[in-house]
Amino acid sequence: MSVRRCTRAGCPSAAVATLTYVYADQTAVIGPLATAAEPHTYDLCVDHAARLSVPQGWNVIRLAIDAGASEPSRDDLLALADAVREAGRDVRTQPQQPGPPGLSSVPPRD
Repeated sequence: MSVRRCTRAGCPSAAVATLTYVYADQTAVIGPLATAAEPHTYDLCVDHAARLSVPQGWNVIRLAIDAGASEPSRDDLLALADAVREAGRDVRTQPQQPGPPGLSSVPPRD
């Protein structure tokens, strides 16, 4: 089995975490390394996983990462899936504003 590398440009380190963006919920989830590489996720080394920053207003969910583990356990994968689902529920329960995110309508002056 080959070791997966960090997907950051120029980084030769081994990946220990997987980053997934949930764009609809403005959430980034960093958890244990996924069992297989997926096209819309990013494998990160310890340093890049720890230094990740996201756009203002986004949430980051960080799950415990064991840098010595070679594969995530079933419990790790279930916890990651539960965290993504929970983040989706939180966003859906908030009242939705009409228009693009970050903009609000202003009533006309009389």
